[in-house]
Amino acid sequence: MAKIRSAKIRKILDSRGNPTVEVDVLISDGTMGRAAAPGGASKGTFEVKDYPAEGIDSGMARFRETVIPKLVGNDPLAQATVDKLLHSLDGTEDFSFIGGNIAIAASLATAKAAARSEGVELYKLLLKNGKATLPHPLGNIIGGGKHAINGTTMQEFLSLASGSSYSDSAFANVTVHKRTGELLKKRFPNYPIGLGDEKAWVAALDDTGAIEVLSDAIAYAHDKTGISISPAIDLAASEFYRDGTYIYKDRTLTKSGQIDFISDLVEKFSLRIIEDPLEENDFEGFAELTKRVGKKTLIVGDDLFVTNKKRLDKGIKSGAANAVLIKPNQIGTLSDMIETVMLAKKHGYETVISHRSGETEDSTIAHLAVGLGIRYIKTGTIGGERTAKHNELIRIEEAERS
Repeated sequence: MAKIRSAKIRKILDSRGNPTVEVDVLISDGTMGRAAAPGGASKGTFEVKDYPAEGIDSGMARFRETVIPKLVGNDPLAQATVDKLLHSLDGTEDFSFIGGNIAIAASLATAKAAARSEGVELYKLLLKNGKATLPHPLGNIIGGGKHAINGTTMQEFLSLASGSSYSDSAFANVTVHKRTGELLKKRFPNYPIGLGDEKAWVAALDDTGAIEVLSDAIAYAHDKTGISISPAIDLAASEFYRDGTYIYKDRTLTKSGQIDFISDLVEKFSLRIIEDPLEENDFEGFAELTKRVGKKTLIVGDDLFVTNKKRLDKGIKSGAANAVLIKPNQIGTLSDMIETVMLAKKHGYETVISHRSGETEDSTIAHLAVGLGIRYIKTGTIGGERTAKHNELIRIEEAERS
């Protein structure tokens, strides 16, 4: 039986030029798994800590000194055991000793090493005997919030393409992105139009104006491709929530006003997905909004749930949201992430796996999406660190059809 022979950790660059970590796990049969962790700008309060308070270098030193000696000799196929070991060696509730980014990189690298050792792709190892299905891609088209300077108050305006193949859908979202750039340049001929952290367009629009531009671009792309495409938004509402109100560039809303505003947007623009429409502790508000529009759209909890099964369970019991965003580094291990996905599925919540704003070329979330049967994947539209995930899903789709 193959065992973990050794592990390495290194500091690498994310897409913003910030430091992050990459872990290699080497197996006694000569195979290796490698995984890198992304970094978020807009973070939920209840996420695990990226790194210890002392910083990334301290976390890496602790990993080398405390974790690697204990990893050696473990069975890479015993994922739950390895992940429990990571929890035990960290010894905190939020991975604040070694860092959640370091933990998730080690956890995913172990899973990839196990797959390599078994001679299969990671999605196959996770899928076991089930049938592979590809997710629908959510492409970020117009950006704001913490992901862009001088952009909209809401964080993301996205297109959700549902073509007959993943490849068709990904390219349909690209068509929306390109058309949006053309529309913005016509609308603002004397101003530079740039791209934000996730390669979404940034322009001096209000939020309703951004949805209008997005809707026009989607109509164009639908006519050109024949593919069904729907608009979606991620508000990241906690980022502009202050003292009981939601502060936009052009309005300030109470909780009830925010719920009315979002409900009206659903009716007017047929929004298919709405992420984090209320602040991260408002389970009651999420429940009220879900009751009002949840049959027409997906209300997705990101900061609300932070991939944490305890918070998701609270949401399920209160009727808050009907979908959960899955970000592996929010929770720290693959096993914890899988438990949250399984809980969501058990109670009829949809699942959306997501990149982070500071990404790497690591494409592991593509395999997690297919292997765990996650319905949607949010991974930008363009940009090498984003297209790495799309291209891996195109390869997986090809392999499954051959």
